[in-house]
Amino acid sequence: MAVKLGYWNVYRDPHGYPEWQAMGLPVESEPAHLALRGEEPPAPGPLHGWAMIWTLLGIFAGGMALNLTPCVYPLIPITVSYFGGQASLGRGAQGRLVGLGLCYMLGLAATNSALGVAAALSGGLMGAMLQSPAVLIGVAGVLVLFATSLFGLWEMRLPGGLTQAAARSYKGYFGSLFMGLTLGVVAAPCIGPFVLGLLTWVASMGSPWLGFVIFFTLSLGLGLPLFLLAMFSGQIERLPRSGGWMIWVRYLMGWVLVGMAAHFLRPLLPGAGGVFALATVALAAGVHLGWIDQNRAGFRAFSWIKSGVGMGAVALASFLILSWALRGPGVDWKPYSHEAVQEAQRLGKPVIIDFHATWCTPCRELEEVTFHDAAVVELAGNEFLMVKVDVTHGGNPLHEQLLRQYEVKGVPTVVLLDGSGKERPDLRLVDFMPPDQFLTRMVEVRGGESPGKE
Repeated sequence: MAVKLGYWNVYRDPHGYPEWQAMGLPVESEPAHLALRGEEPPAPGPLHGWAMIWTLLGIFAGGMALNLTPCVYPLIPITVSYFGGQASLGRGAQGRLVGLGLCYMLGLAATNSALGVAAALSGGLMGAMLQSPAVLIGVAGVLVLFATSLFGLWEMRLPGGLTQAAARSYKGYFGSLFMGLTLGVVAAPCIGPFVLGLLTWVASMGSPWLGFVIFFTLSLGLGLPLFLLAMFSGQIERLPRSGGWMIWVRYLMGWVLVGMAAHFLRPLLPGAGGVFALATVALAAGVHLGWIDQNRAGFRAFSWIKSGVGMGAVALASFLILSWALRGPGVDWKPYSHEAVQEAQRLGKPVIIDFHATWCTPCRELEEVTFHDAAVVELAGNEFLMVKVDVTHGGNPLHEQLLRQYEVKGVPTVVLLDGSGKERPDLRLVDFMPPDQFLTRMVEVRGGESPGKE
């Protein structure tokens, strides 16, 4: 049985004991300590490289968009007036204004980042169960439930006393810090469903560090516009008036949650079902936000924004479908068998063994991008034995034996054996790798040359 613990996808034997105990290793050898002991660097988390950058940029943009919801937007003049009034007391008004704004953003970041870390810590068990279809369906259901709140089917309300206490103004730097800490309470009916949906996603990853970074980024997106408007409070009159366009922003956040739900369901959908699910959500969101929704605004740019978002979503749906339809054939994988590996060794043919799970995001990236690259497919078909070991559900005695034999700590793990049947540890892959880089490793293991040799 395979479970996911933090950054690690850890395997357990059929009796429920961790692999390192089943192998007779002490408890201190568990993956959380391996990096410190220098035995094996931890596998990258679910977000890394460009995926991390684009995700954080999207979350930052989402935080900025939350300022345009009906619960937060009316607070902008109040917040800016508060900062202006506080800064006008005494000398050094501009410097005091900067200090107050930073305290406000610090309070906002402290609240949200603490939520992110707590969700990730409590999500260790949740992440471990993500291989269960019931859990994936449950998580997707929670996200859709919160999305329906943003679509206006139900309203999230907090006790009136709590809301009034949070909305009360306090003077000085502590007052600004307190306002930032409690913004989430005041704006909960609008931002609450989106934040809770994001918490569900962070909990599924089980990484406190990622939880902190994601919610700190969200806080920057939410607080930065307020900070800048406070610094240039004279521009507040240029802001558009409240109107139906803020309801449109809520719908946009709702569709983001529906897209996250479709992402969680991808491992359960056979073949190209996951791609079609995401494309369907993008198409439905584009048609709804761009043309079906009848909300209007008092500024001309809104109609252009609606059309732009609609066309962008439709273009995204088209790209997903076309990129799947136009991609070439993939690698012809074989199930593992000792006989096939021994025959390859007798022929001097190198072997690539891919330890894979459907719930593993980098595994899917490898399969959809690297292992569908024409050059990789051609070289693999001509000169390699390509073996797939699917550990999605666990419990297979042969797979458990292979996990111990090759000391696999997580997925993805791609093991490269040279023509003599010996592994090249320096070429082992534990993360997504672009086709050109993977092709270099294939050429190297085929030639049997050690790194640095001519």
